[in-house]
Amino acid sequence: MTDSVRPLLFLDVDGPLIPFGPTWTGRRPGRAAPPAPGTGNPLLARVEPADGPRLAALPCDLVWATTWQADANEAVAPLLGLPELPVVDIPEPDGADGPGGLHWKTPLLVDWAAGRPFAWVDDEITGADRAWVAAHHPARALLHRVDPGRGLTETDFDALDAWLRAG
Repeated sequence: MTDSVRPLLFLDVDGPLIPFGPTWTGRRPGRAAPPAPGTGNPLLARVEPADGPRLAALPCDLVWATTWQADANEAVAPLLGLPELPVVDIPEPDGADGPGGLHWKTPLLVDWAAGRPFAWVDDEITGADRAWVAAHHPARALLHRVDPGRGLTETDFDALDAWLRAG
C-alpha cells in the first residue's frame, strides 16, 4: 500500500482518548498524573500515553476529528507522543443531529476523506451514520464506536488494526 492510498483514521478526543462516561473507573496504571490546578484541563489526566505509540503504529494517516480542533495538537498530541496531525475543521455543534439521527460530523468526514478509505473512532457513532457513509462514500469505511467510559481498549486497537490491514 502506498502513502497516497493509505486509509485515514479520524480520531475524536472526548470518549475515545479521554474516557469520561459513567463506567470510567479512574486512571489506568502508568497514566500521567493530573495537571496541577490551574495549569491545564483536568480531563487531560485521563489520556493514556500508551495509546499514542499504538495509534502511530497503525497503517494509516491519523487526523483529528474533534471539537478540540487545533488544541488537540497542542494539548493531546504531546501527551500521546504524536506529531502535529491534520485537523478536520469541525464547527461548534448546534446540539442537533441530522435527519434520522445522523451525527453532524458524518458528512464533514466523508467530504474530508474525498474518496479515500477511512476509519472513524468516536463514541457517538450509530447505525444511521454507518448507513449514510455506505450510501455516500465510494471507498471502504469503518465507523468504530468506542465506549466513552473506557476509552480505547485492546479490543478497539485489534479491530482497527485488522480492518486497516485488510484493505
